Amino acid sequence: MIKYDIAKKFKLSGEVDSITPYGEGHINDTFLVTIKNSSTQYILQRLNTKVFSNYRGLMDNIQKVTTVLRDIINSQGGDVDRECMQLIYTIDGKSYYVSGNDCWRVYLFVKDTIVYQVIDSPDVFENTGEAFGKFIARLDGFDANTLCEVIPNFHNTADRYNKFLTAIEQNKSNRAHLVKDEIDFVKQRANKLSLIVDALDTNQIPLRVTHNDTKINNVLIDKASGKAICIIDLDTIMPGSLLYDFGDSIRSGCNTALEDEKDLSIVDFDINLYEAYCRGFLRGIGEKITDKELEMLHIGAIIITLECGIRFLTDYLDGDVYFKTQYDDHNLVRCHTQFKLVEKMESQSQQMLAIARKIKNNI
Repeated sequence: MIKYDIAKKFKLSGEVDSITPYGEGHINDTFLVTIKNSSTQYILQRLNTKVFSNYRGLMDNIQKVTTVLRDIINSQGGDVDRECMQLIYTIDGKSYYVSGNDCWRVYLFVKDTIVYQVIDSPDVFENTGEAFGKFIARLDGFDANTLCEVIPNFHNTADRYNKFLTAIEQNKSNRAHLVKDEIDFVKQRANKLSLIVDALDTNQIPLRVTHNDTKINNVLIDKASGKAICIIDLDTIMPGSLLYDFGDSIRSGCNTALEDEKDLSIVDFDINLYEAYCRGFLRGIGEKITDKELEMLHIGAIIITLECGIRFLTDYLDGDVYFKTQYDDHNLVRCHTQFKLVEKMESQSQQMLAIARKIKNNI
């Protein structure tokens, strides 16, 4: 009954008929709310405050960004309620409601859409690339410094490297002697790890609003047109570089195998999917991308993939305390997959750069 009581705290369009579990998310608890004698539906969510302890800052970020996005979409003649998440406010005008240790929020449900869990064609990947590119372009004039860091140093790869070195020194799991080759792999690439951070610090690339979780299932696809229309899961919106978002999409989307594939012989980097995503992303962002960002797109993909592998290896050294694991060497297997992808990307980096340049010139 608590969900029904919580729902009444928000400005819904009528009396609640039902509240049922919804979606496949693993962090927040998500429910679909239907209204009696109405086609309007809502998404009710209980935030995981263990993951997002600064839920006030998180919700403030979402409120600021969606307000700006909705104004921009409206000015462009778009369908605001389908192209941007709409927060439903509480009775007393707040964007969230706190009950005990729980933080709740409500969004308007976007009907007649689907999400893809896997990439079944280059067209789908290109479509999502365009959506994320357009997302960044629309927020090009937004002052990212007004947003809080929901997860401080989330993509500060130099900081991730320092934490990795600490994990080696402390060796809490007594596993360091088992991963000497993996440790050397990272150390050999240490000079790359601060490239994005340094470019931001020296204003070579702009600080932007970044999504930071650019998986394919965070894009709503319109059932009728097949077009990507709305970016969802805005919890990790923070200041950063578009190279973070581009890189994470490539890392997760261009792997020919599962993230925890043990057989490294089937782990490869799909350059055709890279080209498809790059084409969509650059079409979506248009002239808002700078020359320096364009030249660093492939670097972003390599660094974010390397960063992910470092995080898995760090957790392995720390005793598997952050990522959920299903067996003893699960994090090490994940690390191997990421490092194999890094090697594949490095061997094709010049081709990746040439693809980005060609696409940009043809737009």
